[in-house]
Amino acid sequence: MAQVREVGDQLVLELSFWEKLGAFHGSPRAPKSALVSVEEMKNPWNRSEGMTGARAPGTGMPGVIMLGTLRRLKSKDFAAVYGRRKTRVYVFTSGPFQRWIVSEK
Repeated sequence: MAQVREVGDQLVLELSFWEKLGAFHGSPRAPKSALVSVEEMKNPWNRSEGMTGARAPGTGMPGVIMLGTLRRLKSKDFAAVYGRRKTRVYVFTSGPFQRWIVSEK
């Protein structure tokens, strides 16, 4: 299961082999200095408060799993979300992704 770890001056969203395969992506990295906030999300499947955009590339089945990149008009997020588990949103000012949306163990 995906986990956020600090490695030096960076945050790394460590993905398992199967998560990398399903997301069509390696483990994303971002500088710690770019982290703005970490918030809890009650229902990541609710489009008005949670995940938005088109999944490309990645794997998804609504309400079950969302792995990969979610693209919006001017930004993109990375999601590793499973079912109704507790989910955190990491918001960044810079880097390849505006947000990481991650379910916890």
